[in-house]
Amino acid sequence: MSPHTKSPNMTPTMTPTMPPGPTPADGPAPSTPLARAAAAWRRVTGALDAIPYALLALCARIFPAAVFWQSGATKVEGWRVTEGAVALFQEEYRLPLLDPWLAAHLAAAAEHAFPILLVLGLATRVAAGALLGMIFVIQVFVYPDAWPTHGVWATCLLLLLARGPGALSLDAWIGRGVR
Repeated sequence: MSPHTKSPNMTPTMTPTMPPGPTPADGPAPSTPLARAAAAWRRVTGALDAIPYALLALCARIFPAAVFWQSGATKVEGWRVTEGAVALFQEEYRLPLLDPWLAAHLAAAAEHAFPILLVLGLATRVAAGALLGMIFVIQVFVYPDAWPTHGVWATCLLLLLARGPGALSLDAWIGRGVR
């Protein structure tokens, strides 16, 4: 066909004409099962993308905080660290460089203070960093085979370190008041 010959889809100026039906801006009509599945997947991911970061950050603060709080609660009776907690650090945990009595008291204090800060969203990055340090010590020296569990906790805390506590936090409230 020469450049000057008309085809059924060409105008005299050689501009292709669009066949009737949806335009490229509309996207192809989901007529095949694969196209319908792709359209459904786009709707699902669009809905997931709409989840506010503030909600995700709140969950990333609350759930690791609960784990550490519960662990701290097993180490104390009232305001006192139990002998059982000290024995645990003596016999099972055996941390290098730390006296078991001191380690038990530091752990009990940290496992209560930092979760409170996380739940409140106050000094969130400091609390997340401190708990990440505890996870590192636990992973390396105490329970090296528990890396899947520790990895889940660490992921939540790394999110908070990288992106902050979110809008539903005292850190955000204080930040808005300072500006």
